[in-house]
Amino acid sequence: MKLATLKNGRKDGRLVLVSRDLRRAVAADDIAPSMLDAIERWSDTAPHLAARYEALNAGTAAGAFDFDPAAAAAPLPRAPQWCDGSAFLNHGRLMEKAFNIDPIPDSGKVPLMYQGGSDDLLGPHDDLPLPDVAHGIDFEGEFGVVVDSVPMGCSAAAARSRILLLVQINDVSLRAFGPREMRTGFGFFQAKPSSSFAPVAVTPDEIGDAWKDSRVHLDLAVDYNGRWFGEPNGREMNFGFDELIAHAAATRRLSAGTLIGSGTVSNAGGAKGSACIAERRAIELIEQGASATPFMRFGDRVRMEARWNDRPVFGAIDQRIVQAPPAQA
Repeated sequence: MKLATLKNGRKDGRLVLVSRDLRRAVAADDIAPSMLDAIERWSDTAPHLAARYEALNAGTAAGAFDFDPAAAAAPLPRAPQWCDGSAFLNHGRLMEKAFNIDPIPDSGKVPLMYQGGSDDLLGPHDDLPLPDVAHGIDFEGEFGVVVDSVPMGCSAAAARSRILLLVQINDVSLRAFGPREMRTGFGFFQAKPSSSFAPVAVTPDEIGDAWKDSRVHLDLAVDYNGRWFGEPNGREMNFGFDELIAHAAATRRLSAGTLIGSGTVSNAGGAKGSACIAERRAIELIEQGASATPFMRFGDRVRMEARWNDRPVFGAIDQRIVQAPPAQA
């Protein structure tokens, strides 16, 4: 199935089903008013959603309409929890080499993860309002999963059945804050503003054999200001989503609707480009002795899209950086 949330003036939006080709949609808010409600009652809602989805693709769903991704919010405009990993070790190793950083102990055995803000997740065409270009604005192309409830101590094997939906993410970073926040030992906070999401969340069966080993085996094509920036593939995750879920649930339960991110998609060798500016800057520093690519400025635009069998899977993230308006008293 493919599901989306349309903006309707309310924080959680309106649940719709989207056709496999992303051209048509049909309301599903009579089955579940929001994406989160559908996920929290998945065993009850999924059969009804699936039946309507098949009717939509067959052209027999009553009330179907053209799908406009610009009208979409994030699939989950707010989520119980947002836990982002760093599952592509190639990315971390490039950073270590470029900046002469000591490797993190056991980074090849224990996943890295931080908990980000999940109360204000942005839609695929929403402008990204940020306060200052001096903060080192960067995009990060990722894949993610939405889980059912997960018990504390869940194993990686058991976690596989808890994966309900796949999503595509732009995990925005403010690089100027990162070094200090990492040194404190408390992790990222100001370095991580609201993340944004492609318009459609999909069940894993929608990408066939590209969903394997709890990994999304798809290229994530990234264009920056209209130019190719990279198309790394999700298959090179050193930790699968099953392992990331087990790590997140080691000492806590995870509520249904929790989002788990892969971290920046990154492939060894450099031929596939990068999914974030920081990685390109690290490669430039290693190969040329200095970083040349600047971080984002107001007005810059990033576009991200994954395709399967030459068909878009999640729809595209296509966003512009803008200056945040002054805070009002």
